Amino acid sequence: MIFYSSYENIYLILPVIGFIIGLFGTMLGGGGGFFFLPVLTLLLGVPAHTAVATSLAATLPIGMVGSWGHYKKGNIDLKTGWLFAVAGIGGALVGAYLAKLISEQQLKVLFGIYSILIAVNMLVTAVRKKQAEKHKQKKEESKTVRIGKGSFFGLSAGMIAGTFGTSGTAPVIAGLFSMRLPVKLVVGTSLLIVLVNTIFAVGAHFLMGSIDLTLIAFLTSGSVLGAFVGPRLFSKVKLEKSESKVHYLYAFIVAAIGIAMIINR
Repeated sequence: MIFYSSYENIYLILPVIGFIIGLFGTMLGGGGGFFFLPVLTLLLGVPAHTAVATSLAATLPIGMVGSWGHYKKGNIDLKTGWLFAVAGIGGALVGAYLAKLISEQQLKVLFGIYSILIAVNMLVTAVRKKQAEKHKQKKEESKTVRIGKGSFFGLSAGMIAGTFGTSGTAPVIAGLFSMRLPVKLVVGTSLLIVLVNTIFAVGAHFLMGSIDLTLIAFLTSGSVLGAFVGPRLFSKVKLEKSESKVHYLYAFIVAAIGIAMIINR
């Protein structure tokens, strides 16, 4: 069901929040959809199921603009991206169905637990990568292993996108980091994967969920601008010597959001 909620003064800060999410979402990867759900539920008190569908719809413009910007900058590994995306399509459809079977309180708690687990996974991956580089262990993964990883993380991302409305950013980035891609390729490729997952998840929620067009209008008025600026700033950033810091920072943010969702269930 698509509807327009009544205007509230607090909505005036949504374009600013949208700009920040669009900017950093296209610089950190994933389109920022992970952050829309906490903003809608914790800040605005939007019902969880409506927040899921609305956050997905609000992520679409960021994914489109950001993916195109990163593609022009050469920051997308198309082969790896489509491997994740194909598996994610099925996961997105299943996740949207599962979301209707979960209560709002359960949805928040599960999202919090999922966030903390993903943060731990990212920290472990970062430590292992650092140890491997220290001992100069850079052996290539077999094609079978890459397909297995892409399918697993892609399917997980799709299910997360459909269930929580977060675009599945965290498992996508965790999976791409586990494949030892450079940070810039991780960020750009994740946007492409998230875009595909989000398109199918939005379609499923359009049939089964509630989408608030008023909230989407306020959020996207700022997020699209941020998505235009993000790839351009990101192309000028040198990350070779600070990749591990990016891993740790992202893991900390993800874990903090997860804890907040559980506390405010």
